[in-house]
Amino acid sequence: MPQRNDTAIWSGLFRISAESGQTLQAQIRQAIVAAILDRQIAASMPLPSCRILAEKLGVARGTVVLAFQQLVDQGFLVARERRGHFVNPDVLATPAKPHQKAPDQANEIDWKARRKIAASDMPPPAKHENWIKSSYPFVYGQFDPALFPTAEWRECNRMALAVLEIRNWASDMVDRDDPLLIEQIQARLLPRRGIFANPDEIIVTLGAQNALYMLATLLMAKGSKVAMEDPGYPDARSIFRLAGAEIQPVPVDQSGIVTASIANDSGFVFVTPSHHCPTMVPLSAERRQDLLARANRYNQIIIEDGYDSQLLDEAPQQALKSLDRSGRVVYVGSMSKTLAPGLRLGYIVASAGLISELRALRRFMLRHPPANNQRAVALFLSLGHHEALVRRLSSAFDERRKRLVHAISAFLPEWRSTDSAGGTSLWLEGPRGTDARGLAEAAASRSVIIEPGDRFFDRTEKPSRFMRLGISSIALQHIEPGIRELATAAGRRPAAA
Repeated sequence: MPQRNDTAIWSGLFRISAESGQTLQAQIRQAIVAAILDRQIAASMPLPSCRILAEKLGVARGTVVLAFQQLVDQGFLVARERRGHFVNPDVLATPAKPHQKAPDQANEIDWKARRKIAASDMPPPAKHENWIKSSYPFVYGQFDPALFPTAEWRECNRMALAVLEIRNWASDMVDRDDPLLIEQIQARLLPRRGIFANPDEIIVTLGAQNALYMLATLLMAKGSKVAMEDPGYPDARSIFRLAGAEIQPVPVDQSGIVTASIANDSGFVFVTPSHHCPTMVPLSAERRQDLLARANRYNQIIIEDGYDSQLLDEAPQQALKSLDRSGRVVYVGSMSKTLAPGLRLGYIVASAGLISELRALRRFMLRHPPANNQRAVALFLSLGHHEALVRRLSSAFDERRKRLVHAISAFLPEWRSTDSAGGTSLWLEGPRGTDARGLAEAAASRSVIIEPGDRFFDRTEKPSRFMRLGISSIALQHIEPGIRELATAAGRRPAAA
């Protein structure tokens, strides 16, 4: 962290002149206030001492002392004993003042006109930046700090920082992955889904989205046709469209994607068969066989997203990849729902020829995911911490899901849910005329966070009566009170408990 005597970093902030109509003290104050309001000084960074700043500016030390003291009195600075002067954090909590354009910046470059792909035009993600401060966060894809294996994760990171371990991961691996992590994915994660793969059939990614982006970049182009579940995973839809692909929406029912509705000319089929995104229904055995048969018949590639598949189900189904005998299924997995979404670690399992091509592509994108993280996760898996975590999460989420289903039945009986074993969310359909987005806004005012379901549909007229409730981040004892508050926001008077 910069120290107060690192004078070089302050050279551009303090410009004073004897020719100015302002006193030296006023010029110093103006320079510091401008730097604070422009967010050029962090709250954790100590300002130079009065002696050092006075020497640098060529002024009397008393001039700087008086300037600092007046800024403390005005609330811009705080003085901390034996540590010096710091920016008052309360000042940084207020919105930054608008940055004035310099005259030569009046004609800015129109970057939108120059872009070749329309990433910013794609549907935005569901953002819940302050979900952890909410009383009732029914959010999807986040973690519960109370269930996070802090001690075990710290242990693995300490082990990864041992001298001998650093030698294993500190060098540039170019296009390779940590061999221990590949071994652990091969031995610990994939067999749970019935997948048995060789090391050259696995590549590590920066999460499932990075995996899908690499697959789209390598395999798809303008005119490619991708059959997708509707409703379905919105970010996958956007990734494929950015690659130039044409999306062919396919309906979903209680047995999963309706395979008979998949167009014969689809080059790719994207599915979430373990737990459909977002309804959570599993793809039936009959539909799985039909999907594989159609892929062989019409020369299609199946991209299988192992969405919410790492938890223990009462009646687990094997991955579609485990039934594949032709190499047409590409499996995408992630550790976001078990270990932590912020870790951004996933993997692809596919034929060795495709993995080799993905490694060549990845080298130009990011070479390889951070090797220190790979080694820490490999140790976490090898020590059995992940197995123990999966059991703990599965038990906790099963109890939460049952509590949520019961609460909805009691307080929102007009809402229909698709309750499937396993997974970390519940999909709900409200009565006709329901406005889930309006409900989300009303619920937020009562510290309840829900996710409207319209973003999952690929239609001009998006249904407004659906919502998704996540259970991974909300404590068991908060579920029923949260649904009571949601019922109140929906205009219902909750029944007495």
